[in-house]
Amino acid sequence: MTTTQGLGLARDLAERHGQGHLVAGWDSLGEEARTALAEDILAIDWPVVAPWLGEEGAARRSHAARGDRAELEPAVALQPDDVQRRAARAAGEAVLRRGRVAALTVAGGQGTRLGWSGPKGTFPGTPITGKPLFRVFAEQIRRARDRYGVPIRWLIMTSPENDAATRSFLADNNCFGLPRRDIAIFPQGVHPSIDLASGRILMADRHAIAFNPDGHGGVLRALETSGVLDGMIGLGVEVLSSFQIDNPLVRALDPVFIGLHLDAAHSSGEMSSKAVIKSQPGERVGVFARCDGRLRVVEYMDLPEAVAARRDADGGLAFRWGSIAVHLLGTAFVRKLVDPDSGATLPLHGAMRKMPYFDPATGRRVEPAEPNAIKLETFLFDAIPFAEKSLVLATDRREEFAPIKNSRGEDSAATSYRMQMERASAWLESAGVRVPRRADGSVDAAIEISPLSASGPEDLEALAALPGEIRPGQRLVI
Repeated sequence: MTTTQGLGLARDLAERHGQGHLVAGWDSLGEEARTALAEDILAIDWPVVAPWLGEEGAARRSHAARGDRAELEPAVALQPDDVQRRAARAAGEAVLRRGRVAALTVAGGQGTRLGWSGPKGTFPGTPITGKPLFRVFAEQIRRARDRYGVPIRWLIMTSPENDAATRSFLADNNCFGLPRRDIAIFPQGVHPSIDLASGRILMADRHAIAFNPDGHGGVLRALETSGVLDGMIGLGVEVLSSFQIDNPLVRALDPVFIGLHLDAAHSSGEMSSKAVIKSQPGERVGVFARCDGRLRVVEYMDLPEAVAARRDADGGLAFRWGSIAVHLLGTAFVRKLVDPDSGATLPLHGAMRKMPYFDPATGRRVEPAEPNAIKLETFLFDAIPFAEKSLVLATDRREEFAPIKNSRGEDSAATSYRMQMERASAWLESAGVRVPRRADGSVDAAIEISPLSASGPEDLEALAALPGEIRPGQRLVI
């Protein structure tokens, strides 16, 4: 296609879909700006986006604002006993030793909500040494690589906004000791932001469309279009261990989880998930539920308050199992999901957001005071219903879930640091170390355990330099 043909096609696409405002100033743009705008227009997945546009998409946009109201039933999570866990660990470790597992980190976010400039993965994620979140996971992978004696690949999905900065950060830090050849970095896709009232695609500038990342579900398509999926299958990788960048307590490569995921008694080996008991009905996590006989995750904003607050006969929350965005995916399952002939298309969600935009009519940038736009995205958990038999594994929040999402309050760095130190203290106590505690039971010390030192309390017993007792107020890094 020639440049002239591309410009013509872009203009025709915009006008044909009722988005003539995108090219209203076309003739006043210079050649370079016109080409940039044309490339943005051609990059839009019009068949996917079109149903959300204009008057025809008004009902769809309104439904997105109201949320889902499907009939739901509580899901059940597997809570294996010690015998089952030992068997699963042995099976999972055997798979890891064969190099059949890769770690997959969803890391497209910026640190804006944390008051941090740069990718969220560069944020100081540990309570004493302030290790960047990327380093926390790199060290987990290094320990697993050394333990199992095989290369373990690390797949990192970025966004167009933070891809270059992520690559530079990892390169500047020598990938925290991991071979660069074992790391695959690839950006997710984007969708245009849409004005909530009019259904018009928003502009970021006179010659640029306002795009937003296509959600964590975009990792599936990004794995395919980047060639990473084919590369992993070619290397014999069968399982992708997926987690988000903001949870420093996550177990990036959990052999027990892997063993259960591949156990036909519990799972089809296609997609498995971890869950914790919700702290309270309104906790801002998705909840596992069953709908029309299929397992799924319902986002917290889509769960009606009465349903979220429903109690069982034992007094616990009926919809108690909250998603921590930790999944195992079979590479063959991912291949099926991205096959256009499989019919396994993830649904597109629309979320109301407050988004600045450029108004071509006035030539000015607008900073809205209220939510004004629909952000289109897909969610990885929406792949669960396509699995033949999907496992939900119950896990302990104190062991595996301390996200850093906000600058203060709930799910902040302060709460995460506290939970990391509590876990470290519990591990040390299980190894026979005396840890000082205040009257309220909180730890009277600052303690951090490196992933290179231990991936669980059982690893601490082998450390020769482990102290017998920690003094009140002591700062200790192990």
